Amino acid sequence: MIRTMVFDPSSGNVQKGGAELLERWRERVNLGPSGEDSQEPLIWADFSDEEPKSEADMLVKIFGLHENAIEDAQRRRHPPKLERFSNFFFLLLKGLDKDADEFGTIQIAFFLGNSFLVTRRAEQSLSLDWLWKRLEKDPSPFREGTVALLAIATRRVVDRYLQVLLKLENRLEELEELMQEKPDDELLSELSRYKSDLKRVTRIFAYHERIFGQLKQHATEICSGDPLHDINDVYDRMERAASLASLYHDLASDLMESYISIASHRLNGIMKVLTIITAIFVPLSFLAGLYGMNFEYMPELGFEYSYFFLLGLMSAIAVLLLYVFRQKNWL
Repeated sequence: MIRTMVFDPSSGNVQKGGAELLERWRERVNLGPSGEDSQEPLIWADFSDEEPKSEADMLVKIFGLHENAIEDAQRRRHPPKLERFSNFFFLLLKGLDKDADEFGTIQIAFFLGNSFLVTRRAEQSLSLDWLWKRLEKDPSPFREGTVALLAIATRRVVDRYLQVLLKLENRLEELEELMQEKPDDELLSELSRYKSDLKRVTRIFAYHERIFGQLKQHATEICSGDPLHDINDVYDRMERAASLASLYHDLASDLMESYISIASHRLNGIMKVLTIITAIFVPLSFLAGLYGMNFEYMPELGFEYSYFFLLGLMSAIAVLLLYVFRQKNWL
C-alpha cells in the first residue's frame, strides 16, 4: 500500500492519493540539496506491504534514494540508525506496535529530504496513522517543511512510549503493595517481564538519543528553514523517555530483589519452625522407638504405671525444649 499527500505551498492545497501522485510530484521538483525554490510542492509518501523489488525501484526512481538505505529499511530487524546522504537523511527508528502494553516494537524508516518525507514500515504504525489524520484535518505543518513533519511523527512515536511508561509506573506501585501482602510466582513473572522489556526500551532510546543528537548538527545542510527547534524538542522528549525507562528498569529490579528477599525471609521462618518441630520430636521418637522394640524381657513393661510415666516424660521433654527455644529467642 502506498498513500501520499502532496502540498502546494502557493495555494495551500493538499492532494491525497496513492502511487499515481508520485510521478506528478517528481516532474515538478528538484531533488538537489539546495532547496532554494520554496514554491516546490512537498510530499509525504507512506509505504507498507509493498513487494520489496518494485518498492525499491520506485524509491530509487522517484526520490533518488540509495539502494543500501532502502535495503536496511526493508529488513525485518535492524538497529536504529542515522545515515546522511547527498540529498537526504535516512533514519531508522523503533516505534511501538498496536499492542503497546507489551512493548512490542515495529521498524519505521524515514527518508528526509528538502521537499519529501518518505516513510516505510512493514506493519501498521499508529503514530503514522495519527499523523495522516491530523494532516487531513489541518495541513498547515507542511508549510514548516519536511523536518516539521518528521518532528511531529517522531514526537508521536516518543509520546506513545511515554504514555506506556507512565501507565507502567502505576502498575509498579500496585505490584509493590501486592508484594508486601501476598507475593506469588505470577507477580515475580510479571516483574521479570517488565525488567526485560524496560531494558530493551532503554537500549532503543539510547540509539534514538544518539540519532537525534547527530541530526541536530547536520539537518540544516539539507533541509531549508530552521529545523533545530523541532529536532531539539524531539531530542528532549527522547531524553525524558530514556530517563524514565532507565528509572523504571531500576525500580523493577529493586522490586524483584525485594520480592526474593521477602520470599527468602518467609522461607527461613518456615524452615525454623520445621527445625524446631524436628528437634522436639527427635528425643520423643527415640523413646517411642526404644520402647517399641519387641524384646521378650523389658523390665519397664511390667510396671503398672510405665505407660503414663513415659507419656509424662515425653511431655516434659517437649515443654523443656520449648522453654529453651523461647529463652534463646528462637521462637
